[in-house]
Amino acid sequence: MTGLALLIPLALMMGFFGLIGFFWALRSGQFEDLDGAANRILIEDEAEEEA
Repeated sequence: MTGLALLIPLALMMGFFGLIGFFWALRSGQFEDLDGAANRILIEDEAEEEA
């Protein structure tokens, strides 16, 4: 029972920090261009074609 007294607040703090990290990433624009990275792998570089 004493383990739960330690683990429950620890889990709540970790969840809170995860939520803060998610909102920080959202405000800093990390999720603005979701398709750009997916499509970038399909575009061939001209530098590789010349070599």
